[in-house]
Amino acid sequence: MTLRGAAREVVRRVTAPAGSIVSVRTAAPEFVLTYDDGPVAGTTDRLVELLADRGATATFFVLLSRVRRDPALVRSVQEAGHEIALHGVDHVDATTLPGEEFHRRMHDGRRELEDTIGRTVRWYRPPYGHLTFSAWRSVRSAGLVPVLWDASVRDGAGALSDAERLAGAERAAHRGAILLAHDNFASAVDGVDDGPEPVVDRLALSGAVLDAYAARGLAARSLGDALRAGRPVKRGVFVRAAG
Repeated sequence: MTLRGAAREVVRRVTAPAGSIVSVRTAAPEFVLTYDDGPVAGTTDRLVELLADRGATATFFVLLSRVRRDPALVRSVQEAGHEIALHGVDHVDATTLPGEEFHRRMHDGRRELEDTIGRTVRWYRPPYGHLTFSAWRSVRSAGLVPVLWDASVRDGAGALSDAERLAGAERAAHRGAILLAHDNFASAVDGVDDGPEPVVDRLALSGAVLDAYAARGLAARSLGDALRAGRPVKRGVFVRAAG
């Protein structure tokens, strides 16, 4: 999520079935680790190695604009025991798209990703966390469940140091937290211009976060893994369509 993403007006925020998963209610000593905007060679593959070293699993919310460039990479992430979920055909804000186009993107995007990885896709995370109620209905009609987060390393923000990012992630740590991180920074390749990429060592930051959460007794798990021992917590967080 970028500063642009934080600026959109939230018009409905209630605990409701018609909402997105924001955390997991669980007694297990674990949190949900998620990565957005990839996959990209040189970062995603190194993160997979790091996670293997720590005995961790994660959910990777991928962009088809990246998957199409390196389908073998996304399959290798899955083969390493991680979960693949949809972040979008590209990174265009869903609230800027006509309803029919977004609906088509959800259905076509899920099919394309499933064809690529050979497995059912369960989750969708909207770019910038933006979802109108109408878009939520399209997501559900495509057989997907929207997923947001309640903790973040804020690695999309350029004005922060890694120490500040780590401190913020630590403050939000709790059992069942869904932690937002990125293995890439969306760009023109993904249909957007969010300014210059922040200077951040994503591998080192992930390692530090894993260490900090481990010190609190929390292990990293994919959303699917975490839900084996817990239940999803949903909240209706909807924004107005752009324009």
